[in-house]
Amino acid sequence: MSERTWKERVRAGEPSIGTFLGLGSAAAAEICALSGFDWLLVDLEHGGGGEDALLGQILAAAVHQVPLIVRTESAERVRAGRVLDLGAAGVMVPRLDAAAQAAEAVSHLRYPPAGVRGVAGYNRARRFGTDGRTAEQVNDSILSIIQIETLGALDNVEAIAQTPGVDVVYVGPADLSTALGVPRDLDAPAFKTAVSRIIAAARQAGIASGILSRNADHAVRCLEEGFSFVGVGSDATLLAASANAVTTQVASGS
Repeated sequence: MSERTWKERVRAGEPSIGTFLGLGSAAAAEICALSGFDWLLVDLEHGGGGEDALLGQILAAAVHQVPLIVRTESAERVRAGRVLDLGAAGVMVPRLDAAAQAAEAVSHLRYPPAGVRGVAGYNRARRFGTDGRTAEQVNDSILSIIQIETLGALDNVEAIAQTPGVDVVYVGPADLSTALGVPRDLDAPAFKTAVSRIIAAARQAGIASGILSRNADHAVRCLEEGFSFVGVGSDATLLAASANAVTTQVASGS
């Protein structure tokens, strides 16, 4: 039996941790890749870097065999196509509310006839025309992540999770808690009930569930709750926490 691919392990719910990249820095991406994360995610929705800084981060992660995913600004077809052509291992799509929208987003990640991704074999992701893979092989390699961060998405999470081609349903905790009327209170009963529903929906569909955690302790708790694809902060928050710890310790004289 052949060894499962990274995508297959993620989809099957094998626990993994990653971090978000928002600084637009290839050096920061490489530091995170060297730190033992299983995956990295460039945040083009909220991060400080744009598509122009993406290639350097993809290359920095690839040197150390760490898959790099991209959260696009929107579900537009062209946004997904751009990052995939550069070599992203997967795409996270924010702000969707319904299964039909999830199906459309997934179609943007796949070549015809399975989807509507533009067919171009001369880009970096296709080794500039030399990779020799079929359209189906390329389609099967891309990880598809749909965020659950609105009341609409929560109401439809079971249908979204069952949508063909969706590999991970991913909680955006700040947006979802705000939508539930308990901003950033991740211990609120309403939020915990929502989380349980999302995890259950993913399990029922045979896919993974994920969430962005605040720190290492929170990440451990998320894994214990049943999430498997867990992000831990970002390059910026990890740097800020480390720098603050140093200055606080020095100022206290300990």
